[in-house]
Amino acid sequence: MKVKPFRGVRPPKELVKEVASRPYDVLNSEEARKEAEGNEKSLYHIIKPEIDFPVGKDEHDEDVYAKAAENFQLFQDNGWLVQDEQEMYYVYAQTMNGKTQYGLVVGAYVEDYMIGKIKKHELTRRDKEEDRMKHVRVNDANIEPVFFAYPDNSELNEIVTKTTARQPEYDFVSVDGVGHHFWLIQDELDIKRITEIFAAMPAMYIADGHHRSAAAALVGAEKAKNNPNHTGAEEYNYFMAVCFPDSQLTIIDYNRVVKDLNGLTPDEFIHKLEKNFIVEPTGTEIQRPKCLHNFSVYLNGRSYSVTAKPGTYDDNDPIGQLDVTITSNLILDEILGIKDLRSDKRIDFVGGIRGLGELKMRVDSGDMAVAIALYPVSMKQLMDIADTGNIMPPKTTWFEPKLRSGLVIHKLH
Repeated sequence: MKVKPFRGVRPPKELVKEVASRPYDVLNSEEARKEAEGNEKSLYHIIKPEIDFPVGKDEHDEDVYAKAAENFQLFQDNGWLVQDEQEMYYVYAQTMNGKTQYGLVVGAYVEDYMIGKIKKHELTRRDKEEDRMKHVRVNDANIEPVFFAYPDNSELNEIVTKTTARQPEYDFVSVDGVGHHFWLIQDELDIKRITEIFAAMPAMYIADGHHRSAAAALVGAEKAKNNPNHTGAEEYNYFMAVCFPDSQLTIIDYNRVVKDLNGLTPDEFIHKLEKNFIVEPTGTEIQRPKCLHNFSVYLNGRSYSVTAKPGTYDDNDPIGQLDVTITSNLILDEILGIKDLRSDKRIDFVGGIRGLGELKMRVDSGDMAVAIALYPVSMKQLMDIADTGNIMPPKTTWFEPKLRSGLVIHKLH
């Protein structure tokens, strides 16, 4: 893997909490407008610039992208974002529920993405790629980082431990209760060694941010193609990533709710479940699944523990062993008639960060007829799938905490 340090563009210490924001894709325009209200320094003015137009403005209009670039320049002119004098790596740590994970912020190599050494586990949509490509182009920068995992490495852990023993550059708690901590790695020997250690790695894995990764890499490749004097040393050959050891990351559950029972009564639905699953009533409160291939199903005010029978899945198949595959094939398709998770309007997906109570509420309100809670995918499963060139079904992984945007930005020139 080829990585490099870079001259980050960052807010001064005293402004970081005002500038930093949630990622562009975890909230809608109205939510961004509300969060940025009264705060001219919020990064939402760059990553959700439609908030600077009247309500209802299409976020994909050309003048919205132009506004992003105008605001990015304004932030630099006003000293709300300042570029570092030297190239460096950074450590970005997050604390949630008493657990801290430590990531290295690097310039990841575009060519490594293009040839598949940076491995993905999700399909991307061209319209979403193009949206982020336009945003990278107009700003000539990676405003937001992508989220990578790498195989645990003891020497990198030692460098991170040494770095984080010092006073952090940034240290604050965001409104969602997550702690964000940020250090600079300026020592030339540490920088050289980090570059060498990554060079010996066979692969890295996209954990979160497939569309941002694709967009950043495609714009870099586009710039290389259009530059008659391209040498390979240009900054656009790299894009910004925060890379975490796989052992520190937690994937949480990504659950399903369905609007109707496909013409079945609740009793008929449970009866059909019993063909491929061991079904046990568990009362009126939805339970957390206990292990792989065990699910919780909630409908009609009742909760059930549902365990796939042996022979209904293949633990030697990286895709076939996934609980999302089992539920998609044997419940959503076979019983409820949902063939395409990407397009069927009868199904919705609920990130586990919202809790099981959200599933119960969606069903009890009459909004949905049935909820299915899944056991979370493991990092090993994710990496096995990426290593074998397979793609996970839609809405399989949910990483938490999300990276905060605005702690550092990578310019492409």
